[in-house]
Amino acid sequence: MVRTSTMVLNGNLTVQMNQTIRQNGKQRKNGHVNGEKQTNFPTAKGMSCRQYSPESEQAPEQAPMYVAVLTYLGFGIVTLFGYFRDFLRAVGLEKCHLAQEREEQKEFVPMYQDFENFYTRNLYMRVRDNWNRPICSLPGPAFDLMERVSDDYNWTFRLTGKTIENVINMGSYNYLGFAENNEDFLKTVADKTLQYGVGVCSSRQEVGNLSSHEELERLVADFLGVESAMTFGMGFATNSMNIPALVSKGCLILSDELNHTSLILGARLSGASIRVFKHNNMHSLEKMLREAVCSGQPRTHRPWKKILIMVEGIYSMEGSVARLPEIVALKKKYKAYLYLDEAHSIGAVGPTGRGVTELFRLNPADVDVMMGTFTKSFGAAGGYIAGNKVNQPVRSSAVS
Repeated sequence: MVRTSTMVLNGNLTVQMNQTIRQNGKQRKNGHVNGEKQTNFPTAKGMSCRQYSPESEQAPEQAPMYVAVLTYLGFGIVTLFGYFRDFLRAVGLEKCHLAQEREEQKEFVPMYQDFENFYTRNLYMRVRDNWNRPICSLPGPAFDLMERVSDDYNWTFRLTGKTIENVINMGSYNYLGFAENNEDFLKTVADKTLQYGVGVCSSRQEVGNLSSHEELERLVADFLGVESAMTFGMGFATNSMNIPALVSKGCLILSDELNHTSLILGARLSGASIRVFKHNNMHSLEKMLREAVCSGQPRTHRPWKKILIMVEGIYSMEGSVARLPEIVALKKKYKAYLYLDEAHSIGAVGPTGRGVTELFRLNPADVDVMMGTFTKSFGAAGGYIAGNKVNQPVRSSAVS
Protein backbone atom coordinates (compact mmCIF):
# COMPACT_ATOMS: atom_id res chain seq x y z
CA MET A 1 0.00 0.00 0.00
CA VAL A 2 2.93 2.32 0.58
CA ARG A 3 4.04 2.12 -3.00
CA THR A 4 0.52 2.72 -4.31
CA SER A 5 0.06 5.82 -2.19
CA THR A 6 3.40 7.12 -3.37
CA MET A 7 2.43 6.71 -7.03
CA VAL A 8 -1.00 8.25 -6.72
CA LEU A 9 0.21 11.21 -4.70
CA ASN A 10 3.26 11.94 -6.84
CA GLY A 11 5.79 10.95 -4.22
CA ASN A 12 4.35 13.13 -1.43
CA LEU A 13 3.50 10.29 0.95
CA THR A 14 6.10 11.40 3.48
CA VAL A 15 4.57 14.87 3.63
CA GLN A 16 1.11 13.41 4.19
CA MET A 17 2.31 11.11 6.96
CA ASN A 18 4.09 13.93 8.73
CA GLN A 19 0.99 16.10 8.50
CA THR A 20 -1.16 13.23 9.71
CA ILE A 21 0.94 12.46 12.78
CA ARG A 22 1.75 16.08 13.64
CA GLN A 23 -0.25 19.24 13.19
CA ASN A 24 1.56 22.51 13.77
CA GLY A 25 4.10 20.79 15.97
CA LYS A 26 1.46 19.04 18.11
CA GLN A 27 1.22 15.28 18.52
CA ARG A 28 -1.92 13.87 16.90
CA LYS A 29 -3.25 10.52 18.10
CA ASN A 30 -6.61 8.75 17.86
CA GLY A 31 -8.41 11.80 16.48
CA HIS A 32 -7.09 14.12 19.20
CA VAL A 33 -4.36 16.78 19.18
CA ASN A 34 -2.78 17.13 22.61
CA GLY A 35 -6.03 15.99 24.20
CA GLU A 36 -8.28 18.22 22.05
CA LYS A 37 -10.67 16.42 19.71
CA GLN A 38 -10.25 17.17 16.02
CA THR A 39 -13.20 16.60 13.71
CA ASN A 40 -11.42 17.46 10.48
CA PHE A 41 -8.61 15.36 9.10
CA PRO A 42 -5.52 17.13 7.76
CA THR A 43 -5.15 17.34 4.03
CA ALA A 44 -1.92 17.49 2.10
CA LYS A 45 -1.86 20.68 0.08
CA GLY A 46 -0.60 20.74 -3.45
CA MET A 47 -1.21 17.04 -4.05
CA SER A 48 -2.71 16.15 -7.38
CA CYS A 49 -3.73 12.78 -8.77
CA ARG A 50 -2.58 11.66 -12.16
CA GLN A 51 -3.36 8.77 -14.42
CA TYR A 52 -1.47 5.65 -13.53
CA SER A 53 0.28 3.61 -16.18
CA PRO A 54 2.17 0.31 -15.92
CA GLU A 55 5.32 2.06 -17.13
CA SER A 56 5.20 4.39 -14.12
CA GLU A 57 5.32 1.53 -11.64
CA GLN A 58 8.82 0.94 -10.41
CA ALA A 59 9.87 -2.69 -10.22
CA PRO A 60 10.47 -3.98 -6.67
CA GLU A 61 14.01 -3.34 -5.58
CA GLN A 62 16.12 -6.46 -5.86
CA ALA A 63 18.04 -7.48 -2.76
CA PRO A 64 21.85 -7.71 -3.13
CA MET A 65 23.19 -11.20 -3.61
CA TYR A 66 24.90 -11.31 -0.21
CA VAL A 67 21.63 -10.39 1.51
CA ALA A 68 19.79 -13.19 -0.26
CA VAL A 69 22.55 -15.72 0.49
CA LEU A 70 22.73 -14.79 4.18
CA THR A 71 18.93 -14.87 4.47
CA TYR A 72 18.64 -18.36 3.02
CA LEU A 73 21.65 -19.51 5.05
CA GLY A 74 20.09 -18.25 8.27
CA PHE A 75 16.78 -19.86 7.34
CA GLY A 76 18.55 -23.16 6.72
CA ILE A 77 20.43 -23.04 10.03
CA VAL A 78 17.25 -22.30 12.00
CA THR A 79 15.49 -25.16 10.15
CA LEU A 80 18.27 -27.59 11.13
CA PHE A 81 18.00 -26.49 14.75
CA GLY A 82 14.25 -27.01 14.46
CA TYR A 83 14.69 -30.64 13.44
CA PHE A 84 17.17 -31.11 16.28
CA ARG A 85 14.72 -29.66 18.81
CA ASP A 86 11.94 -31.87 17.43
CA PHE A 87 14.24 -34.85 18.09
CA LEU A 88 14.77 -33.67 21.67
CA ARG A 89 11.00 -33.35 22.10
CA ALA A 90 10.47 -36.84 20.68
CA VAL A 91 12.84 -38.45 23.20
CA GLY A 92 11.45 -36.40 26.08
CA LEU A 93 14.41 -34.11 26.70
CA GLU A 94 12.44 -30.96 25.80
CA LYS A 95 8.83 -30.13 26.57
CA CYS A 96 6.47 -29.45 23.65
CA HIS A 97 4.05 -26.61 24.38
CA LEU A 98 1.92 -26.96 21.24
CA ALA A 99 -1.37 -28.86 21.07
CA GLN A 100 -0.96 -32.54 20.31
CA GLU A 101 -3.19 -35.49 19.52
CA ARG A 102 -4.50 -37.45 22.47
CA GLU A 103 -3.41 -41.05 22.69
CA GLU A 104 -6.99 -42.36 22.59
CA GLN A 105 -7.62 -40.43 19.35
CA LYS A 106 -4.64 -41.64 17.36
CA GLU A 107 -6.87 -43.62 15.00
CA PHE A 108 -9.00 -40.59 14.10
CA VAL A 109 -8.19 -38.16 11.31
CA PRO A 110 -5.41 -35.98 12.80
CA MET A 111 -6.36 -32.44 13.78
CA TYR A 112 -2.73 -31.36 14.15
CA GLN A 113 -0.29 -32.26 11.41
CA ASP A 114 3.22 -32.39 12.84
CA PHE A 115 4.98 -31.19 9.69
CA GLU A 116 2.46 -28.40 9.05
CA ASN A 117 3.23 -26.95 12.50
CA PHE A 118 6.99 -27.15 12.02
CA TYR A 119 7.34 -23.51 10.97
CA THR A 120 5.14 -22.24 13.81
CA ARG A 121 6.83 -24.46 16.36
CA ASN A 122 10.46 -23.80 15.52
CA LEU A 123 10.76 -20.58 13.48
CA TYR A 124 7.81 -18.28 14.08
CA MET A 125 7.89 -18.88 17.83
CA ARG A 126 11.35 -17.32 18.03
CA VAL A 127 10.09 -13.95 16.78
CA ARG A 128 6.45 -14.19 17.82
CA ASP A 129 6.77 -11.24 20.22
CA ASN A 130 7.08 -8.89 17.22
CA TRP A 131 3.54 -9.62 15.96
CA ASN A 132 -0.02 -9.53 17.28
CA ARG A 133 0.81 -6.82 19.79
CA PRO A 134 -2.24 -5.88 21.89
CA ILE A 135 -3.24 -2.22 21.60
CA CYS A 136 -5.23 -0.14 24.08
CA SER A 137 -6.33 2.81 21.93
CA LEU A 138 -7.96 3.52 18.59
CA PRO A 139 -5.89 2.61 15.48
CA GLY A 140 -4.93 6.15 14.50
CA PRO A 141 -1.62 7.31 13.01
CA ALA A 142 -0.16 6.72 16.47
CA PHE A 143 -1.51 4.52 19.24
CA ASP A 144 -0.65 2.88 22.57
CA LEU A 145 0.54 -0.69 23.12
CA MET A 146 0.05 -2.91 26.14
CA GLU A 147 3.46 -4.07 27.31
CA ARG A 148 3.89 -7.82 27.56
CA VAL A 149 6.74 -10.18 28.43
CA SER A 150 7.36 -13.90 28.05
CA ASP A 151 8.97 -16.21 30.57
CA ASP A 152 9.07 -19.28 28.28
CA TYR A 153 10.61 -18.01 25.03
CA ASN A 154 7.41 -16.64 23.46
CA TRP A 155 5.21 -19.69 24.05
CA THR A 156 3.01 -17.65 26.40
CA PHE A 157 2.85 -13.96 27.31
CA ARG A 158 1.78 -12.02 30.35
CA LEU A 159 0.85 -8.35 30.55
CA THR A 160 2.90 -6.13 32.83
CA GLY A 161 0.19 -3.49 33.26
CA LYS A 162 2.35 -0.83 31.64
CA THR A 163 1.60 1.06 28.43
CA ILE A 164 3.94 1.92 25.59
CA GLU A 165 2.66 5.24 24.31
CA ASN A 166 2.85 7.09 20.98
CA VAL A 167 3.86 4.15 18.79
CA ILE A 168 3.71 4.97 15.08
CA ASN A 169 1.12 2.83 13.31
CA MET A 170 2.71 1.23 10.23
CA GLY A 171 0.29 -1.64 9.63
CA SER A 172 -3.30 -0.41 9.80
CA TYR A 173 -6.00 -0.84 7.16
CA ASN A 174 -7.51 2.45 8.33
CA TYR A 175 -6.59 4.07 5.02
CA LEU A 176 -8.96 7.06 5.18
CA GLY A 177 -9.14 7.48 8.95
CA PHE A 178 -12.78 6.48 9.35
CA ALA A 179 -11.92 4.24 12.32
CA GLU A 180 -10.71 7.18 14.37
CA ASN A 181 -12.55 8.96 17.16
CA ASN A 182 -14.57 11.33 14.99
CA GLU A 183 -17.90 12.47 16.42
CA ASP A 184 -19.53 12.83 12.99
CA PHE A 185 -18.84 9.18 12.09
CA LEU A 186 -19.79 7.84 15.51
CA LYS A 187 -23.05 9.79 15.60
CA THR A 188 -24.17 8.19 12.36
CA VAL A 189 -23.29 4.73 13.66
CA ALA A 190 -25.11 5.39 16.95
CA ASP A 191 -28.26 6.64 15.21
CA LYS A 192 -28.44 3.63 12.89
CA THR A 193 -27.79 1.23 15.76
CA LEU A 194 -30.66 2.72 17.76
CA GLN A 195 -32.93 2.53 14.72
CA TYR A 196 -32.13 -1.01 13.49
CA GLY A 197 -30.28 -2.69 16.35
CA VAL A 198 -26.97 -4.53 16.16
CA GLY A 199 -28.24 -7.50 14.14
CA VAL A 200 -31.25 -9.05 12.41
CA CYS A 201 -30.68 -12.68 13.51
CA SER A 202 -31.69 -14.02 10.10
CA SER A 203 -30.42 -14.34 6.57
CA ARG A 204 -31.51 -11.81 3.98
CA GLN A 205 -33.28 -14.51 1.99
CA GLU A 206 -35.66 -15.07 4.90
CA VAL A 207 -36.55 -12.11 7.15
CA GLY A 208 -33.20 -10.34 7.50
CA ASN A 209 -33.46 -7.98 4.54
CA LEU A 210 -33.73 -4.34 5.67
CA SER A 211 -34.24 -1.14 3.74
CA SER A 212 -30.75 -0.06 4.84
CA HIS A 213 -29.27 -3.08 3.01
CA GLU A 214 -30.99 -2.09 -0.22
CA GLU A 215 -30.00 1.54 0.25
CA LEU A 216 -26.37 0.51 0.74
CA GLU A 217 -26.44 -1.66 -2.38
CA ARG A 218 -27.82 1.18 -4.49
CA LEU A 219 -25.16 3.48 -3.07
CA VAL A 220 -22.38 1.01 -3.90
CA ALA A 221 -23.67 0.45 -7.43
CA ASP A 222 -23.91 4.19 -8.09
CA PHE A 223 -20.44 4.76 -6.64
CA LEU A 224 -18.89 2.07 -8.85
CA GLY A 225 -20.87 2.98 -11.96
CA VAL A 226 -22.49 -0.44 -12.46
CA GLU A 227 -26.07 -1.71 -12.64
CA SER A 228 -26.33 -3.45 -9.29
CA ALA A 229 -24.47 -4.63 -6.21
CA MET A 230 -24.99 -7.09 -3.38
CA THR A 231 -23.51 -6.65 0.09
CA PHE A 232 -22.41 -9.25 2.63
CA GLY A 233 -21.53 -9.22 6.30
CA MET A 234 -17.98 -10.56 5.98
CA GLY A 235 -15.25 -9.59 3.52
CA PHE A 236 -13.53 -13.00 3.50
CA ALA A 237 -16.82 -14.80 2.88
CA THR A 238 -17.66 -12.42 0.05
CA ASN A 239 -14.99 -14.22 -1.96
CA SER A 240 -14.98 -17.71 -0.50
CA MET A 241 -18.76 -18.22 -0.47
CA ASN A 242 -19.74 -16.44 -3.67
CA ILE A 243 -17.17 -17.60 -6.22
CA PRO A 244 -18.91 -21.04 -6.21
CA ALA A 245 -22.08 -19.20 -7.28
CA LEU A 246 -20.32 -17.91 -10.40
CA VAL A 247 -18.32 -20.93 -11.59
CA SER A 248 -18.61 -24.68 -11.12
CA LYS A 249 -17.38 -27.96 -12.54
CA GLY A 250 -16.53 -27.60 -16.20
CA CYS A 251 -15.29 -24.04 -15.73
CA LEU A 252 -11.70 -22.83 -15.61
CA ILE A 253 -10.23 -20.31 -13.18
CA LEU A 254 -6.99 -18.53 -14.03
CA SER A 255 -5.67 -17.19 -10.74
CA ASP A 256 -2.73 -14.89 -10.03
CA GLU A 257 -0.14 -16.70 -7.93
CA LEU A 258 -0.29 -14.01 -5.21
CA ASN A 259 -4.07 -13.92 -4.81
CA HIS A 260 -5.53 -13.72 -1.31
CA THR A 261 -6.49 -16.85 0.62
CA SER A 262 -10.19 -16.03 0.33
CA LEU A 263 -9.95 -16.13 -3.47
CA ILE A 264 -8.06 -19.41 -3.34
CA LEU A 265 -10.60 -20.98 -0.98
CA GLY A 266 -13.53 -19.82 -3.09
CA ALA A 267 -11.92 -21.25 -6.20
CA ARG A 268 -11.37 -24.61 -4.51
CA LEU A 269 -14.93 -24.74 -3.17
CA SER A 270 -16.36 -24.02 -6.62
CA GLY A 271 -15.23 -27.33 -8.10
CA ALA A 272 -13.82 -25.57 -11.15
CA SER A 273 -10.41 -26.36 -12.56
CA ILE A 274 -7.72 -23.97 -11.35
CA ARG A 275 -4.55 -22.87 -13.10
CA VAL A 276 -2.14 -20.34 -11.65
CA PHE A 277 -0.27 -17.77 -13.73
CA LYS A 278 2.77 -15.78 -12.69
CA HIS A 279 2.16 -12.59 -10.78
CA ASN A 280 1.22 -9.70 -13.08
CA ASN A 281 2.82 -11.58 -15.98
CA MET A 282 0.74 -11.01 -19.09
CA HIS A 283 2.76 -13.49 -21.16
CA SER A 284 1.98 -16.26 -18.68
CA LEU A 285 -1.70 -15.31 -18.59
CA GLU A 286 -2.06 -15.15 -22.37
CA LYS A 287 -0.30 -18.49 -22.78
CA MET A 288 -2.80 -20.14 -20.43
CA LEU A 289 -5.75 -18.41 -22.09
CA ARG A 290 -4.61 -19.53 -25.55
CA GLU A 291 -4.09 -23.09 -24.37
CA ALA A 292 -7.48 -23.15 -22.63
CA VAL A 293 -9.30 -21.91 -25.72
CA CYS A 294 -7.45 -24.20 -28.15
CA SER A 295 -7.32 -27.40 -26.07
CA GLY A 296 -10.46 -27.17 -24.00
CA GLN A 297 -11.04 -29.47 -21.05
CA PRO A 298 -8.64 -32.32 -20.30
CA ARG A 299 -9.38 -35.70 -21.92
CA THR A 300 -12.67 -34.66 -23.57
CA HIS A 301 -11.33 -31.42 -25.13
CA ARG A 302 -14.77 -29.91 -24.82
CA PRO A 303 -14.85 -26.11 -24.55
CA TRP A 304 -14.81 -24.72 -21.04
CA LYS A 305 -18.20 -23.48 -19.83
CA LYS A 306 -16.53 -20.33 -18.49
CA ILE A 307 -13.00 -19.03 -18.21
CA LEU A 308 -12.67 -16.72 -15.23
CA ILE A 309 -9.59 -14.56 -14.61
CA MET A 310 -9.15 -13.72 -10.92
CA VAL A 311 -6.87 -10.84 -9.88
CA GLU A 312 -6.61 -8.24 -7.14
CA GLY A 313 -6.56 -4.50 -7.69
CA ILE A 314 -3.75 -3.98 -5.20
CA TYR A 315 -1.82 -6.87 -3.69
CA SER A 316 -1.55 -5.89 -0.05
CA MET A 317 1.58 -7.87 0.80
CA GLU A 318 3.58 -6.74 -2.25
CA GLY A 319 2.06 -3.32 -2.92
CA SER A 320 1.85 -4.02 -6.64
CA VAL A 321 -1.04 -2.83 -8.80
CA ALA A 322 -2.76 -5.15 -11.25
CA ARG A 323 -1.99 -4.42 -14.89
CA LEU A 324 -5.68 -3.99 -15.49
CA PRO A 325 -5.71 -2.48 -19.02
CA GLU A 326 -3.71 -5.42 -20.37
CA ILE A 327 -5.80 -7.94 -18.44
CA VAL A 328 -9.00 -6.42 -19.83
CA ALA A 329 -7.56 -6.55 -23.35
CA LEU A 330 -6.71 -10.26 -22.95
CA LYS A 331 -10.11 -10.95 -21.44
CA LYS A 332 -11.84 -9.42 -24.46
CA LYS A 333 -9.52 -11.13 -26.92
CA TYR A 334 -10.18 -14.62 -25.58
CA LYS A 335 -13.83 -14.07 -24.51
CA ALA A 336 -13.12 -14.72 -20.83
CA TYR A 337 -14.62 -13.23 -17.68
CA LEU A 338 -12.80 -11.03 -15.16
CA TYR A 339 -13.15 -11.11 -11.37
CA LEU A 340 -11.48 -8.11 -9.72
CA ASP A 341 -10.86 -8.07 -5.95
CA GLU A 342 -10.58 -4.45 -4.81
CA ALA A 343 -10.41 -5.05 -1.06
CA HIS A 344 -7.34 -2.82 -0.73
CA SER A 345 -7.86 -0.47 -3.66
CA ILE A 346 -11.47 0.71 -3.37
CA GLY A 347 -11.55 4.05 -1.63
CA ALA A 348 -7.77 4.30 -1.59
CA VAL A 349 -6.76 4.89 -5.23
CA GLY A 350 -8.18 6.90 -8.07
CA PRO A 351 -8.98 10.64 -8.08
CA THR A 352 -12.28 10.00 -6.26
CA GLY A 353 -11.44 6.67 -4.62
CA ARG A 354 -13.27 4.42 -7.06
CA GLY A 355 -10.43 1.94 -7.30
CA VAL A 356 -8.13 0.74 -10.04
CA THR A 357 -10.73 1.07 -12.80
CA GLU A 358 -10.78 4.81 -12.17
CA LEU A 359 -7.01 4.86 -11.71
CA PHE A 360 -6.57 3.47 -15.23
CA ARG A 361 -9.59 5.40 -16.59
CA LEU A 362 -11.31 2.18 -17.65
CA ASN A 363 -15.01 1.59 -18.14
CA PRO A 364 -16.36 -0.34 -15.11
CA ALA A 365 -18.42 -2.42 -17.55
CA ASP A 366 -15.16 -3.99 -18.77
CA VAL A 367 -14.89 -5.80 -15.42
CA ASP A 368 -17.51 -8.53 -15.12
CA VAL A 369 -17.34 -8.97 -11.34
CA MET A 370 -16.15 -6.20 -9.02
CA MET A 371 -15.56 -7.28 -5.44
CA GLY A 372 -14.52 -5.12 -2.51
CA THR A 373 -14.70 -4.83 1.25
CA PHE A 374 -15.78 -2.17 3.71
CA THR A 375 -13.15 -3.17 6.26
CA LYS A 376 -10.21 -1.22 4.84
CA SER A 377 -10.84 2.28 3.51
CA PHE A 378 -14.36 2.61 4.91
CA GLY A 379 -13.66 1.57 8.50
CA ALA A 380 -16.65 -0.80 8.69
CA ALA A 381 -17.35 -4.51 8.15
CA GLY A 382 -18.51 -6.67 5.27
CA GLY A 383 -18.02 -6.68 1.52
CA TYR A 384 -19.81 -6.40 -1.80
CA ILE A 385 -20.04 -7.93 -5.25
CA ALA A 386 -21.06 -5.61 -8.07
CA GLY A 387 -21.41 -5.71 -11.82
CA ASN A 388 -23.86 -5.51 -14.68
CA LYS A 389 -24.89 -9.17 -14.93
CA VAL A 390 -23.87 -10.86 -11.68
CA ASN A 391 -26.60 -9.73 -9.30
CA GLN A 392 -29.17 -12.43 -10.09
CA PRO A 393 -26.89 -15.53 -10.03
CA VAL A 394 -25.19 -14.39 -6.84
CA ARG A 395 -28.44 -13.44 -5.11
CA SER A 396 -30.10 -16.77 -5.95
CA SER A 397 -27.12 -19.09 -5.36
CA ALA A 398 -24.89 -17.46 -2.74
CA VAL A 399 -24.71 -19.18 0.65
CA SER A 400 -23.18 -16.31 2.67
